[in-house]
Amino acid sequence: MDKSSFFNPEFETLDRKQIEALQLERLKATVAHCYNGSAFYKARFDSIGLKPEDIKTLDDLRRVPFTTKQDLRDTYPFGMASVPLDKCVRLHSSSGTTGNPTVILHTQRDLDQWANAVARCLWMVGCRPDDVFQNTSGYGMFTGGLGFQYGAEKLGMLTVPAAAGNTLRQLKFFKDFNTTVVHAIPSYAARLYEVMVEKGIDPRRDLKLRTLVIGAEPHSEDTRRRIEDMLGVKAYNSFGMSEMCGPGVAFECKEQNGMHIWEDYYIVEIVDPDTLEPVPDGEVGELVLTTINREAMPLLRYRTRDLTRILPGDCPCGRHHKRLDRMKGRSDDMIILKGVNIFPIQIETILMQFKELASDYLITLETLEDNDAMTVDVELSDMFIDDYAALQRLEREITRQLHDEILITPKVRLVPKGSLPKSEGKAVRVKDLRKKY
Repeated sequence: MDKSSFFNPEFETLDRKQIEALQLERLKATVAHCYNGSAFYKARFDSIGLKPEDIKTLDDLRRVPFTTKQDLRDTYPFGMASVPLDKCVRLHSSSGTTGNPTVILHTQRDLDQWANAVARCLWMVGCRPDDVFQNTSGYGMFTGGLGFQYGAEKLGMLTVPAAAGNTLRQLKFFKDFNTTVVHAIPSYAARLYEVMVEKGIDPRRDLKLRTLVIGAEPHSEDTRRRIEDMLGVKAYNSFGMSEMCGPGVAFECKEQNGMHIWEDYYIVEIVDPDTLEPVPDGEVGELVLTTINREAMPLLRYRTRDLTRILPGDCPCGRHHKRLDRMKGRSDDMIILKGVNIFPIQIETILMQFKELASDYLITLETLEDNDAMTVDVELSDMFIDDYAALQRLEREITRQLHDEILITPKVRLVPKGSLPKSEGKAVRVKDLRKKY
């Protein structure tokens, strides 16, 4: 294949034998780096009598214990760093569940490598320096903003850091700047089309949109095709998570038949979430990732909780990096809404701070006019006040505090005590009624 089809031909054109040789070299270096630089990993290795020199083959990775999100919370904020803090130039943080968020540190080299990975992804789907890239992700701690921003700049595109929301402004930018490439979560892509229809904008006739990058929210193939038909674009699925860096972990090529995971950056395992034993290629299990190209905070055998499978066979695009199927769900109770990871306990923690509320609540997720929405019904306590103005103030304050915690604005409804359905056994806290296209 023409080398111009690859952003990093040196790594993207490796065959399986070459990929595995590079992985082993980088795995050995990463394990030694973790052992020598991270008090967390040194203590964990010493507790089982494992030394870096014991890692002689890729199969030896299975001797290393799993790392979990709880480990990141327990060592908050910097307890898993493998370099001194003065070598780090940025951190990203995800939302916490009971107080402590997860924090990921980056050196300048880490950021450069991350930008390179994202640029590689965008180049793979046809983006070039003469494109105009518009990013509708939030900027800040959420990695989708800066991750795509730096990757698009690395590729050489003119970038429009529009950030989240303000749909009319997004559409104005599409038209005024001749935007050709957009990054958006699937539900917002549908919202963009809805407003286009309202404003009489035909995306095929009036805009230059050609490529859409979607991710962060679970979505079906039917949803992807529906979005492509609405906007007149090719929509490519992406996968990333802040613990691994953010976007750029895995990405579809033009074949749209699975996401290539960059194996010069990561070693991928798929395990049974109950037994933690490996499952064969093609079988769904929990995705476990090991970083092998990171300085500040490498993670060994990180349990992502995402359920997927490795797609067997070769891809016609010519890349031999393994392909992941779209995510099937999670092995834990995390909610993903509008690209934000939310745990029910976060909502419960806020609700229980209000003495006016009882202990029963229900989180309902729905698709309203192609947008995912959350409603939180919560029972009032026995100290119910028959004061409409006071109840409105209470609803507003609960809504404000929930938004501050989960970064999403839910609809809060205060209901009489005893009115929510009760179940025998475990309480049902989440009801997901979202459309499965």
